[in-house]
Amino acid sequence: MLKESVPSLWKIPLIRENEEEEDLGKRVWIESKLLWHIVSLAIFSRVASYSMNVISQAFAGHLGDLELASLSIANNVIVGFNYGLLLGMASALETLCGQAFGAKKFHMLGIHMQRSWMVLFLYSVLLLPMYVFATLVLKWMGQLEDVAEQSGMVALWLKFNFIFCT
Repeated sequence: MLKESVPSLWKIPLIRENEEEEDLGKRVWIESKLLWHIVSLAIFSRVASYSMNVISQAFAGHLGDLELASLSIANNVIVGFNYGLLLGMASALETLCGQAFGAKKFHMLGIHMQRSWMVLFLYSVLLLPMYVFATLVLKWMGQLEDVAEQSGMVALWLKFNFIFCT
């Protein structure tokens, strides 16, 4: 069943013995087409993700300077720090799975995945107070009173939106 659904281009080996130089262009073209089938979805996802932040900040900029500053600080400081920390820990999973696959310990792939889910969930719960106490954290960091208070409110709404809308 799987072999029938694989496009015929995927069955062409990239390195063959006794290849002529003329055929190199054709092989590069075939590999490029295969990569673009995979990469195009990743590009679309990344552009859509970043566009949402840019559009949100553009709308906040039309409301006023305080709103733009508070959204920018909440997005870049609070959310950026938390997601950066979680993404850094999640990227370690790639290394662990690669090592397990290389060692032919395929059963460890699922174990590593489940462990990473538990660790990331625990750290997500531990980072939750950063959103709740964002105003205090920003004031402690030296942010202006009104910007810190509005950023704290925006951080709560960002977390609320993430929890209930995803």
